[in-house]
Amino acid sequence: MRLTNLLRTTVSAAVVGACAFGFAGVASAQSAPEERATTIDDIIVTAQKREQNLQDVPIVVTTLSAETLQDAGVRDIKDLQILTPGLVVTSTSSEASTTARIRGVGTVGDNPGLESSVGIVIDGVYRSRNSVGFGDLGELARIEVLKGPQGTLFGKNTSAGVINIITQAPSFTPGFNAEITGGNYGQLGVSGSVTGPISDTLAFRLYAGRRVRDGFYEVNTGDGPRPETTDNNSDYGTVRGQLLWLPNDNTSIRLIADYSTRDEFCCAAVQIRTGPTFPFIDGLSIGTGQTPPAAGFGPLPFTRQAFTNRSTYQSIEDRGISLEANIDIPSMFGGATLTSVTSARKWSTSNGQDADFTGADIAYRVEDGQFGATVDNLTQELRLAGSSDRLDWLVGFFATKEDIERGDTFYLGADYTPMLSFLLSAAFNAGNPAIPISPGIIGCFTRPGQTAAFLGGCLGTGGSQPVASPLAATGPVFTVGQTFNDDYTQESTSFAFFTNNTWRVTDAFDITLGLRYTIDDKSLEGTQVNTNGNGATCNAALVNAAAIGGVFGAAAPGIIGRFCLPWTNSAFNNRVVNEQTDDGELSGTIKAAYRLNDQILTYVSYARGYKSFGYNLDRVQTGITPAASLFFPSEIVDSYEAGVKTTLLNRTLLLNATYYDQTFSNFQLNTFLGTSFVVETIPELTSRGVDADFVWFSPIEGLSFQGGVTYTKAEYSDFTAADLFNPGNFPQLSLLPGATASFAPEFSGSLSINFDRGIGNGLRTGFSLAAKYMDDYNTGSDLLPFKLQEGFTTVNGRIMLGTEDERWTMEFFVQNLTDEEYTQVTFNGFLQGDAFPNRTTAQPNGTFYNPATDTQTYNAFLGAPRTYGATLRFKY
Repeated sequence: MRLTNLLRTTVSAAVVGACAFGFAGVASAQSAPEERATTIDDIIVTAQKREQNLQDVPIVVTTLSAETLQDAGVRDIKDLQILTPGLVVTSTSSEASTTARIRGVGTVGDNPGLESSVGIVIDGVYRSRNSVGFGDLGELARIEVLKGPQGTLFGKNTSAGVINIITQAPSFTPGFNAEITGGNYGQLGVSGSVTGPISDTLAFRLYAGRRVRDGFYEVNTGDGPRPETTDNNSDYGTVRGQLLWLPNDNTSIRLIADYSTRDEFCCAAVQIRTGPTFPFIDGLSIGTGQTPPAAGFGPLPFTRQAFTNRSTYQSIEDRGISLEANIDIPSMFGGATLTSVTSARKWSTSNGQDADFTGADIAYRVEDGQFGATVDNLTQELRLAGSSDRLDWLVGFFATKEDIERGDTFYLGADYTPMLSFLLSAAFNAGNPAIPISPGIIGCFTRPGQTAAFLGGCLGTGGSQPVASPLAATGPVFTVGQTFNDDYTQESTSFAFFTNNTWRVTDAFDITLGLRYTIDDKSLEGTQVNTNGNGATCNAALVNAAAIGGVFGAAAPGIIGRFCLPWTNSAFNNRVVNEQTDDGELSGTIKAAYRLNDQILTYVSYARGYKSFGYNLDRVQTGITPAASLFFPSEIVDSYEAGVKTTLLNRTLLLNATYYDQTFSNFQLNTFLGTSFVVETIPELTSRGVDADFVWFSPIEGLSFQGGVTYTKAEYSDFTAADLFNPGNFPQLSLLPGATASFAPEFSGSLSINFDRGIGNGLRTGFSLAAKYMDDYNTGSDLLPFKLQEGFTTVNGRIMLGTEDERWTMEFFVQNLTDEEYTQVTFNGFLQGDAFPNRTTAQPNGTFYNPATDTQTYNAFLGAPRTYGATLRFKY
């Protein structure tokens, strides 16, 4: 029966995809127009690891067919957000740092030690980092976005939700399709696939694609040596091969192998506010080095002009193989299915970076394989599921082994020493005008045998005295070149046993109970090594601590700290880190669903989710003392939902609404504090609101609508320094207590309008519009006011003309039709001012932020501009 069921399911799913969303794009299901579905009943999802009608599942699910995705221009998870209210996807300094958030909750940061709050699952295989979904996903069957904790069936690290991606399987009907795309910014894409039988029981599918595009940023290279004058281009390719074997009526085996690569320059950033440090950047670089400040150091006009003197080249590879076997066992418990999913994957990235994002040569990383990460992952899942008149049952086991290798290295440019000197002397000058602002005072602090009297005299001359003078700045300065070369190895194993069962108490009333117990074991080995004598400047300043204290008193530790920042701190030299932790966690769900009638389903649910503990694979220090441990604890979420699903207008209209109340404990916040990333556990984050979705097949042939609205109130609890893992981080996180979380717009809504129908003479035409609105939200994890993104709307559209049998189709498309200008992420410029200059005295409102003393330069990674072009498709 497996072969018969598969063929029936393939056709059914294709008909749903082609018609449930108003499109006729699935040729394999299009044998006759009358086969097209016209009701909600044909929208099928696998949110509970079994095929069910969307309206029978007591979960908030946004399901998107291949045609809906294609016509909205969706090729990766970042594009997906235009169709999904409550979903925000961003990238930062590399496309390897792509993060998804649902209902205002997600993992932030570039550190591979942090696992995802939103799980990515592709063809049943869990991907441990969001960034693996940022690439050409190939031929899609559908995408399901599951909101809220999904840990029972999808495992740990799905505490905010799951993006479940299902690709097209091999077909026993021969087929071929190809497409070529061209557009502005030098867009060019080609892809194609072929599928068909190898024998009566074996079928194949092969897909390949390559896409290139010029950069969105114009780059002023300043001091160089970077030759590229644009940035944020695209250049990626994918190959995906599949085999489907049906050895008998009860067995199906699907083998998938894929390989993807990206070789790009990404990502430069632009200034959105240039602070008072501008004269120093201007003086050190060829040209201005960054966008000149606005009057009063206010916000800058929107621009795509970036300043970057170092390369941002990145290389990303993702490869893997998976084997899924489904075996029907008619004799077991009245009929059961055993499913096995086995996978092996390897993902790696190597990046270059201009750390200061200016034309001055201050700090950078080289793309030489020493700055990047590799993630090797093996998974095995076993499920046994069956049904009876009153019970749907499922039991399973999941195991994974993951090895992470992270290399981190850092380079100081020729402008680092004078830049730090400018910063220090400017601060001294503000309090004592007799000390000039100078690029040459570093050696004053590090001169051997320095005394308070001679230090004061050296500073008073700006470090300009001849070498023979006792006031000369003859101490060591910072080494130009590589400063450190660190390596981290994290090994983890995870085992889980789970069950999910639905008891049909009556024909109208169901109860679902799911439980999962997960056991995690993680170990970390790290070596932190300073190179090229780096640390000598820090040591020299420490030796002169008494002299520095004699001049500056209580301010001396902060000054010495400038000489011993993480990349120049001698305390890290030849440091070895070894940690190991294991833990077990019980998660699960209970749901009660009551069908008032054929049109209305109501439900309530409780779920507990779990995001694993981990290690911050980075240099972390308090003051100038390296952190004794890089560990951060697990994140737990308790979620309550109450919803209603309605199917109206002769089952052509879907209206669903759900109230949710989620509380996250020990929320893992990864935040950039101006010099390094730290992971801090926030005691509590609540996310409350309403999700509403609709689908309508209008009475007009070929016209359909789909959309939704999400209202979210995601807020941190009131907490104090004592509640944090590291209380010393509180001043820079003091805007968080009681505030709305970052990337959590209060309102977001999406709407897609799709039209597709025949016009005679064997031709068909159509159009689609997809739009999304997001309310104001802050794009920085520290919630600084300059990082606020005002509400905006993006619109994608396309028009189409082709043959009814889809032998050819011509499409004209536009993404971001109105050329909306918005930022993805805003962050603090490296060594360019300070938003929290006073971290010892709180303001009257209890925070440590004073707008009047904010000298920080703010940079941003921008959203994509308007792009447009044409695509020609062939299908046989």
